Amino acid sequence: MSWEYQIFGTEANLDDSKVVLIPVPWEVTASYGSGTSSGPELIHKASVQVDLYDIEFGNAYQTGYSILPLNKNILEKNNHYRAIATQINETLQTLQDLTKEQEKHVIEINQACEEMNEYVYASAQKFEDRIIGVIGGDHSTPYGLIKFLSEKYKGNFGILHIDAHLDLRDAYFGFTYSHASIMNNVSKLPFAPKKIVQFGIRDFCEDEVQFMKEREGRFLTQYDLPTKNSLLRGESWIKIVENALSQLPENVYISFDIDGMDPTLCPQTGTPVPGGLSYEQTLSLFSTLHKLKKKIIGFDLVEVSGGDTSNEWNGNVGARMLFKLCGWAAVTNGATSTTQS
Repeated sequence: MSWEYQIFGTEANLDDSKVVLIPVPWEVTASYGSGTSSGPELIHKASVQVDLYDIEFGNAYQTGYSILPLNKNILEKNNHYRAIATQINETLQTLQDLTKEQEKHVIEINQACEEMNEYVYASAQKFEDRIIGVIGGDHSTPYGLIKFLSEKYKGNFGILHIDAHLDLRDAYFGFTYSHASIMNNVSKLPFAPKKIVQFGIRDFCEDEVQFMKEREGRFLTQYDLPTKNSLLRGESWIKIVENALSQLPENVYISFDIDGMDPTLCPQTGTPVPGGLSYEQTLSLFSTLHKLKKKIIGFDLVEVSGGDTSNEWNGNVGARMLFKLCGWAAVTNGATSTTQS
């Protein structure tokens, strides 16, 4: 299939599209499973299987969804530096164990990650009047977009973070822009988000919890196990969601790591963890933002992997979640309306 701006099998006109998607085939700092750099292609391939009329927002796709061409330079750099980073990950016990050669490689990898971030940032600038989404790749890929939006809104925004992990590690394995550090890095932006609300979290370290405590009031984390226990005691999922999402400001960015969902829905994601959100629970987060009159200012969908582009299940789920993200983004920006009151 030609990339030529088309997604979901629609007739794409980049100039008129309300939603512009940036594919970023990057997984250089992935620390466990591989294959997330194939995520954009997996999702793109599966997207033609999505029926376009939606029960929640009708023909929202008619506002126009376009995808940028796959950047071959980014992919080539990913393939080169991924092999080097993997060797470091597999042999390193502590940062003090780095050899001189490995120290040099870490510097090179950090520079390559900065170049990837700059590409995403520059791409976002070109479409500043649109709704922009990033398709990863690993969770480091949306940093450039979030930085751009943080400057555009002068920090007057919040983040809905769906993930199995807190992603608050500081330069994991020495990599400044590690996939495990995205929310750490975002929290340190000059125009950092006012609030980060997290769902699906079930794998983290003590240092990450301390990081949040030191920034009291900036984070609200719905840890997966306590939340599920509340549901087992008869509490309402919708009430939990509304209480949490109501604490976000009007402008909301969605950062969606697919491993925030039950791994039966994404078995080949980079770092799967038992537990997580169901398909319906995840969708209710998006619709509740609309109910609470929040505006989705941008989004990412990351860590979709099939190991290779022949695996259809992970791409299929990813494509359907992407369709929902595009639709709700269009609705909350007033580009279209829902089919339900």
